[in-house]
Amino acid sequence: MHYPRFSENQLLEALEDSPVVLLHGPRQCGKTTLAQAVGAATGYHYISFDDDNQSQAAQSDPVGFVQSLPEKVILDEIQRVPSLFTSLKAAVDQHRQPGRFILTGSANVLLLPALADSLAGRMEVIRLRPLACCEITGQKPDLLQRIFQANLISNPGQQTRLGETLPERICQGGYPSAISRRTEKRRTNWYRDYSQALIQRDIQDLANIRNLGSLPKLLSLSAGQTARLFNASELAAPFSLSRPTIREYLTLLEQIFLIEQLEPWHNNRLKRLVKTPKLHLVDTGLACALLRISSQDLWQDKALLGQMLETFIYQELRKQADWHAQELHFSHYRDKDKLEVDIIIEQGRQLAGIEIKAAATVTQSDFKGLKRLRDITGDRFAAGVLFYDGDTILPFGEKLFAVPVSELT
Repeated sequence: MHYPRFSENQLLEALEDSPVVLLHGPRQCGKTTLAQAVGAATGYHYISFDDDNQSQAAQSDPVGFVQSLPEKVILDEIQRVPSLFTSLKAAVDQHRQPGRFILTGSANVLLLPALADSLAGRMEVIRLRPLACCEITGQKPDLLQRIFQANLISNPGQQTRLGETLPERICQGGYPSAISRRTEKRRTNWYRDYSQALIQRDIQDLANIRNLGSLPKLLSLSAGQTARLFNASELAAPFSLSRPTIREYLTLLEQIFLIEQLEPWHNNRLKRLVKTPKLHLVDTGLACALLRISSQDLWQDKALLGQMLETFIYQELRKQADWHAQELHFSHYRDKDKLEVDIIIEQGRQLAGIEIKAAATVTQSDFKGLKRLRDITGDRFAAGVLFYDGDTILPFGEKLFAVPVSELT
């Protein structure tokens, strides 16, 4: 099934003024499909470096390979041929025409400084994530815009309480190939095969890892730590590996877009903030499969449901931010009094706080962290939103709202 990708306009706009556009994100999230759809409409030739003959040809003679390319070309899985970047730079400098190259990558080449620097000023980078709920339903939302305008009540509508369908959506995840499978068991099998294949192939492309067998277990442990403060010691405990080695392995998992860190919010005037990042898996369907939990298991374990819901909403907001009109910055808040806000989103000087609760009822005490954030940020504070599994948008004081999770879906 074909799903609309709301990042398509972003890609088309970038091609109008950037010689190189890199579309990167996890494998199987839809990068090639999007690049080919745009390329077919605008006359691009397609080459995949998953084809060993193409990658060998590019590696053996990168200069000659690039010189032989058609005027407009898609180079798929560019991270497999890092030696090509210098030749691409030379080609662009010789003939600086917008939209010459669409690159796709399933590893974050920006974490490799030599590669990132070689195309600095010549390349626009677009992050593609697994499908957002709104892309699956085909309805583009305006939720982030309404949050920053504190305009949530004026058009409240009537939402539905998700109930037992909430863990089903969390376990489904956002990978097109997984969603197309008819049963939860078949989806789970796809996610497990997917994670194994990534570790066996893409990690090997990036680094020579001696203890490759440790990575699947480390990824599963990371799934259990999603939406929690990053703790390298806890993740290292089951292994006979040093903490620096574990950190190196986690960086590799981050480089192939399986995990990401949400940095702590900082304020120079506040000395009592916790400065530890949070860990999030890229997709809750993958996380649930790695933990071997079904939607029924998740429904019965409310603590784990809350943890997975936080990652689910964080990732949904990140996806919507990718096509938001203005650039948004994400972080989290926690202070020494243990008051916290799950997600902070900054738009210029403005900021919004997001809290998440896997329940159908809301009380004033659920807004403690958001009230603290509102008090310390003053006129910068746009709104505080508590997502809950209800059916009505409710005001809870100045610039504070309880919003049904179904607003995101």
